[in-house]
Amino acid sequence: MRQRAQGIARDPAYRQGVQAVLATMLGIAAWGLVTGVAMVKSGMSVPLALFMSLIVYAGSAQLAVLPLMVVGAPLWVVWFTAICVNLRFVILSSMWRHYFSHLRRPHRLALGYFSGDVIFVAFSQRFSTPEKTPEQLPFFWGAATVNWLSWQIASIAGILLAHAIPLEWGLGFAGVLALLGVLYSMLKDAATWMACVVACGAAVAAFALPLKLNILVAIAAAVTAGLLMEAAQRLRPQPAIRPPDPARGEKHPVMPLPGHADTKEPR
Repeated sequence: MRQRAQGIARDPAYRQGVQAVLATMLGIAAWGLVTGVAMVKSGMSVPLALFMSLIVYAGSAQLAVLPLMVVGAPLWVVWFTAICVNLRFVILSSMWRHYFSHLRRPHRLALGYFSGDVIFVAFSQRFSTPEKTPEQLPFFWGAATVNWLSWQIASIAGILLAHAIPLEWGLGFAGVLALLGVLYSMLKDAATWMACVVACGAAVAAFALPLKLNILVAIAAAVTAGLLMEAAQRLRPQPAIRPPDPARGEKHPVMPLPGHADTKEPR
């Protein structure tokens, strides 16, 4: 296992994964710092906060359950809230399996722990089609290493320095800005723009739902809108592609230009 890990770290795709998420490192670190401070200032002990940061490793879920833990909510409510907030990872996992279903279960479980929103965005931009290639695993681990270290180092610093860092600094907004920057880089076609607009509208419309269920509603609405847009585009009639004509010196199939009749000249 050690030799395999060293081989992955030496792969050029590992460095590409590192570089793909470096731009979001400061935002993720700021978010982790605020989450660490919030855990301690909510009354959680330092050892328990460290345990939660390392085991849970999910900023939105950690911040969602802290108020419930402070008021002494039942354990099932805390767990249910965390599950609802993290349901988006079920959708992400269904997409990860197209790339990593061939790996052994312990390895897939490790991938599930280290996966995150930023990592998925960087990965999907690099590998847009669900075809397995050797560089996908090193790329994932490169991105995951930077993301995990950025979060954990900042979160642990926030836990240890909680009484010296006021929550009023609002550093958590830096993490939101980082995610917005990543989101903007994904808006490349009409389908993704439509999914983004639908997600924003659904999140606002369902804001009053308890347990942050508006996040789940927004994700479901965005996925549905994106799939419908892609299906509509596939149903549009496409111009016929004719085989190459050696008499014209053509070597590849030819797609006629719009508005031009592409007929063969009589011999």
